[in-house]
Amino acid sequence: MVAEIHLREGALKQGSRFPEEDAARDGDAQGSLLDDTAPSEIAPAGEPECLPASAENGQATEPDLFDEPAPRKPASQPKARGVLPAPLNADLDALAKQLPEAIHLGTSTWSFPGWRGIVYGDAYSNAKLSRDGLTAYSAHPLLRCVSIDRSFYAPLSLADYARYASQVPEHFRFIVKAPAAVTDAFIRGQRGAPDAENPAFLNARIAIDEFVTPCIGGLGTKAGALVFQFSPLPDAMIVEPSRFIDQLAAFLGALPPLEGETRYAVELRDAVMLTPRFIRALRDANVRYCIGVHARMPDVRRQAKALALLDEETLGPLVVRWSLHSGFRYEQAKAKYEPFDQIVDEDRDTREALAELAARYAIAGQPVVIAANNKAEGSAPLTCFELARGIARECERVQRG
Repeated sequence: MVAEIHLREGALKQGSRFPEEDAARDGDAQGSLLDDTAPSEIAPAGEPECLPASAENGQATEPDLFDEPAPRKPASQPKARGVLPAPLNADLDALAKQLPEAIHLGTSTWSFPGWRGIVYGDAYSNAKLSRDGLTAYSAHPLLRCVSIDRSFYAPLSLADYARYASQVPEHFRFIVKAPAAVTDAFIRGQRGAPDAENPAFLNARIAIDEFVTPCIGGLGTKAGALVFQFSPLPDAMIVEPSRFIDQLAAFLGALPPLEGETRYAVELRDAVMLTPRFIRALRDANVRYCIGVHARMPDVRRQAKALALLDEETLGPLVVRWSLHSGFRYEQAKAKYEPFDQIVDEDRDTREALAELAARYAIAGQPVVIAANNKAEGSAPLTCFELARGIARECERVQRG
């Protein structure tokens, strides 16, 4: 019971620890600070989702002093209560049909008003999109997965996950981040500086109860990858990597096995930990290495070499999170790219490397789940569309021989 209380308090306390990793701060109501503390899903004051019914529907206002009703305003068309998808783009629809079914591309969270005309058919608040936007999002033929990042900041309930699953089709897949309270060695202050050691770090019982069980219970087969993303580790673990790897191996070994194509995956923020011993620990636990495209990590091709070591006997699912443009900090990218409605800084090298990997794994029959962040190039869905074009070209090249 004490551990469970600690998990909740610790997760909430760490909401703004690493702003460069936060996606919700882009305006995503899943978290106020992004890839951060989950705010209320009620629309903010001054940003109503729709007008009051009396004004919007043309109802009469109060009678005047002589008990005569005021003139009725002209009736207006009621605004649709759901979230409309953007009009279907024939070229993108045709592109989606060219991709192998194993390919699942998507974004890190989905509630960005700047995606109007790209993903959504009208202007909506981030709270509205967070609550009701997944159906419209998943209607896009190229957006077949999404990363739930708010779970990093506080545990979600089975009902939360079930509500998300109910909004998407059967082929859709979720990447879900485990709570930071079991993947961060520290409890951190508001600016991300360590305040104290985290006693819940790598606690398998808490991870099972607060993450694995509700996630799988709510998402079912739509859970693509359950990702344990480890924040920058303490110096003591950096100096002695075996200490962390041994703890990680014990933690992963205590997790319940997953059914079907769903996999656990581990993502790092310390390149020094990407060693053969680390890869062997993942292989022994049947856990995937999540390629994390981030300024703190090596480029995709270097990380792919580690993945090749994991898959030297047989390929497994490919899991990728493209979080941040190389050379940028989170705040820099956010300020430069907002409102995330266009590609600002193309990263062709990363796109090409991911397209090659995705094509190879998909052609081999392995599931591929890739989530891009707005801070990758400026607009996550547009990054996905360009990546899809690259994957289609690479699949055609490979199949031609």
